[in-house]
Amino acid sequence: MGRLINIPGQAGGDLPIISMNSTLLQALQVIEDCGSEIALVVEQERLAGVLTDGDIRRSLLGGRDLGTPVDQVMQTRFTAVPPEAGRPEVLDLMRAHHFRQIPILDPEGRLMGLHQLHDLIGATVRPNAAVIFCGGRGTRLLPLTAQYPKPMLPVAGRPILERIILHLVGYGFRRFFLAVHFMGEVIEQHFGDGAKFGCEIQYLREEAPLGTGGALSLLPADVGGGILVMNGDLVTQFDAPALMDCHSADGNRVTISAKSYAHEIPYGVMTTRGTEVVDLQEKPVIRKLVNAGIYVLDSDLRHRVPQGENYTIPRLIMDCLNRRERVGHFLMEEDWIDIGQPHELKKAMGML
Repeated sequence: MGRLINIPGQAGGDLPIISMNSTLLQALQVIEDCGSEIALVVEQERLAGVLTDGDIRRSLLGGRDLGTPVDQVMQTRFTAVPPEAGRPEVLDLMRAHHFRQIPILDPEGRLMGLHQLHDLIGATVRPNAAVIFCGGRGTRLLPLTAQYPKPMLPVAGRPILERIILHLVGYGFRRFFLAVHFMGEVIEQHFGDGAKFGCEIQYLREEAPLGTGGALSLLPADVGGGILVMNGDLVTQFDAPALMDCHSADGNRVTISAKSYAHEIPYGVMTTRGTEVVDLQEKPVIRKLVNAGIYVLDSDLRHRVPQGENYTIPRLIMDCLNRRERVGHFLMEEDWIDIGQPHELKKAMGML
């Protein structure tokens, strides 16, 4: 029989599952009910084959009827990904093979879910622009950055900047501005106008280094609404829509993404009063919220950034605070690594 089942934790909920003895008619019914364009043939919890609506049409044109068992038509060679596969990897597979769906399997071949293109690229296109700063020299990562600009360093076979762009495209962002300076031609050659990554990319070319905010003065006049601004050397799967929604809901002029950072002091720490010890804590842990290098800015704030001057986002934020304008923060729960230090780059490579 064909049926829809729900797998806990799977985005989209119901999956188009059929058994080996289902017919093409039952497969079509499941595909229609689920709107998935594909049926998943499962035997003893393991994925035995896949069947698309195109496979069914071709088999009917070839002389089979709707009562034909699916095991005579299904594809037993198919592409699948493990549960830990990230959005960039899945989108890359879909683009390379022109897939619209890819099953998710555990190491034993059990079906865990189904990636669908319309879920990955976002149900709606966001009007917000994204600005990514990519112009730093990355001197702390030499000799790696002698050949590549820092955002183009590969992590698990993919440039960090490509990971960022595909991640945001998956959340509906379509308009990107890349601020480039050092080895900017490498970035421009790789991404072009953005068409092959499902977006539009324009370049903010810095004649001299403009810091982590100066390139905002180069944005065209038609950029409005909240602007997502971030550094191009971050490895993270942050929830971009939630960050944008937080900015709007709280009425912020600036929203700073924040990450909880814990530091253990490797000694016993004393609290004293005069020469008297009143408390002793062994290796206490200090927790602070740190700036994660991802922001949402009201678009008119870019007019405060001086033309052609080295300028930083923290300086712009302090200007807002001095004017008593609301600056909020958004707590990131997801993994986050700034690869500016060699040990952090190694950590990112190990994480992925």
